[in-house]
Amino acid sequence: MSPDKKISIAVIKRLPRYYRYLSDLLKLGITRISSKELSIRMGITASQIRQDLNCFGGFGQQGYGYNVEHLYNEIGNILGVNNKFKFIIIGAGNMGQALSNYTNFEKRGFELQAIFDVNPNLIGKKINNVEIMDLNTLEEYVKNNKVDIAMLCVPYDQTPLVADRVARLGIKGLWNFSPMDLKIPYDVIIENVHLSDSLMVLGYKLSEKLKNS
Repeated sequence: MSPDKKISIAVIKRLPRYYRYLSDLLKLGITRISSKELSIRMGITASQIRQDLNCFGGFGQQGYGYNVEHLYNEIGNILGVNNKFKFIIIGAGNMGQALSNYTNFEKRGFELQAIFDVNPNLIGKKINNVEIMDLNTLEEYVKNNKVDIAMLCVPYDQTPLVADRVARLGIKGLWNFSPMDLKIPYDVIIENVHLSDSLMVLGYKLSEKLKNS
């Protein structure tokens, strides 16, 4: 891929899905697959798959298809799963605890290092063998430990303040689970996650189905 070539966000958002499906194929012992076969499994066109992968050099051979393990590893490299990004979670409420217990992060190249909260009833407890620390110790922790990403699971009205605090510490990636679309004036990459949006899309599709039934 040329360093000057800009890949669309739509393509980038499909890469984790390719990675997941290829992982499933490896578990099934499938060593190669055509774009047509992959399209049937994924529910997108073979043309779209070829266009997406050609953005990064192709990886396939005409008449042979894709080597599943090779493609899986190459997409993993593109997504940075081998970088072993270190992350922390700020907010140990229901969402923070759910994320802390999610075991697939490490398989995807993300390592949970610490959890922070302000609730004295939670501080000192452990989730998935990771201790919940006092948020007042955040600056000291970041000073002494490598942190690439902060996952924000704090109340809506606290999100801008916490995000500003985190960005000032030099953390370059924010995964924001607050209902707000977070924007801050720093050189920070922000991924806003709105779970309710996906649920409402499902609600719309279900409503349309009920209308037509």
